[in-house]
Amino acid sequence: MNRRILTLVVALVPIVTFGFLLSAVAVPFVALGPGPTFDTLGEVDGKQVVDIEGTKVYPTSGHLNMTTVSQSDGITLGQALVLWASGRDQLVPRDLVYPPDKSKDEIDKDNNNDFQRSEDNAEYAALSYLKYPQAVTVESVTDPGPSVGKLQDGDAIDMVDNKPVANLDEFTALLKATKPGDQMVIDYRRKGDGIGTTTITLGENKDRDYGFLGVGVRDAPWGDFKIDFNLANIGGPSAGLMFSLAVVDKLTTGDLNGGKFVAGTGTISGDGKVGPIGGITHKMVAAQEAGATIFLVPADNCDEARSAHDDGLQLIKVDTLTSAVDALHAVSAGGEPPHC
Repeated sequence: MNRRILTLVVALVPIVTFGFLLSAVAVPFVALGPGPTFDTLGEVDGKQVVDIEGTKVYPTSGHLNMTTVSQSDGITLGQALVLWASGRDQLVPRDLVYPPDKSKDEIDKDNNNDFQRSEDNAEYAALSYLKYPQAVTVESVTDPGPSVGKLQDGDAIDMVDNKPVANLDEFTALLKATKPGDQMVIDYRRKGDGIGTTTITLGENKDRDYGFLGVGVRDAPWGDFKIDFNLANIGGPSAGLMFSLAVVDKLTTGDLNGGKFVAGTGTISGDGKVGPIGGITHKMVAAQEAGATIFLVPADNCDEARSAHDDGLQLIKVDTLTSAVDALHAVSAGGEPPHC
């Protein structure tokens, strides 16, 4: 091998080695960036994102878009450098997104459970805002358990053993007076299916000495119609506010958003409190790229949102569902909503 070829080979070795490192070596970081947005007043895959059946639904216009954060895991050194240089994505240590004491499947399951709870809370918050009456409501049925095939999620429990129950405390007091093996007669209302009565033989649970009914219940506003949220593979609780606003918009006359393109984010509790979320700046970018001109920001995220504020996006501060509705009414009327 002559000297010129040898020199070329020696020079190429670090280049090839570096190229290999860029393309093959994974780094312990996750890239976070703007994710897709979904109009909660619109459709996905031919289904209404917020589908209400069994009651009058009013026409809507404009947009109420929920926003998301994209996550890229298992990125290589080269991909990390490109993402970092773009300025669009943020690199964070992987342990912050996927704690080492949990598997990825466990974390994904937790995120999906959070999303399911956000759907339930969004319904409760909207119906509470609209002044629907409270009922002892079945949230979950343990399977296997005594109530499988007897009660369903969403049932309103009206009486236990011919005794009216107006709230969770009254229901719990009657249940605690039982023992395993007792039979309990429950009168209930089922969405879209009227009233019914069922007899359930109570089981045993090692955590209690009274009868086990096998349901999770709570005090919640109840309406005789079904609300379904048709978004899959969207983890976490941050869609709650936008889901609630869509329910309110569809169950009331007029356009809540005044026909404008509104986007936003925020967790929501069953009583309508809006909570902070992560990735607010990424969600603002996603909203603006989708065409939004107004962005609803949880009050506790306002400082961070304001630091990344773009003049093309009006940031409205919200801390409850009521304040969000009032702010949108103000915008529609040409008024001045609270800003971050």
